Amino acid sequence: QRRQAFGDNVDRSGNDAAADTDCLHSSSQKGFCVKFTMTAIDKIQALDLIEKELIMCLQSAGAALMELSKEKTSQKATETNVNQFLKSLNNVETKLSEQINYLTQVSTGQPHEGSGYASAKVLQMAWHRIQHVKSRIKDLEECKMRYIQANRMQSNRVGQNASSSTAGVML
Repeated sequence: QRRQAFGDNVDRSGNDAAADTDCLHSSSQKGFCVKFTMTAIDKIQALDLIEKELIMCLQSAGAALMELSKEKTSQKATETNVNQFLKSLNNVETKLSEQINYLTQVSTGQPHEGSGYASAKVLQMAWHRIQHVKSRIKDLEECKMRYIQANRMQSNRVGQNASSSTAGVML
């Protein structure tokens, strides 16, 4: 009961069609569920078609320019090439817009459920924070040691001054 055409799955039972694909839109009407999905292969094929259309577009533009560079230009040939260029360019724009719209619909800013990127990034940031804390602790330990040494030196001076002043009083 499933029909797949142009990257969309139709399942009359209401079940998810093709669970391993990204869903664009889902609507349910009287037990009839339509899910528009694109598998990775469909996405690559769509981009490949766009690339081929873009090549045709550039070839048409090149042919039009070649015709214009001739001493004797054919207006009909130039117009045909320019019209083909504009048609191809319009198709490329439309198909790229569809791909961009698809990406904006499936992109949530959240990592993919099967992706380990988010966990790896959290771990990396945790290690960075640990290294920062260790560095700050080391700096504080050095400050503490300088403070203790300064206090000892000051205590020794105060002790030496007190003993020399009491020694001078005894004489």
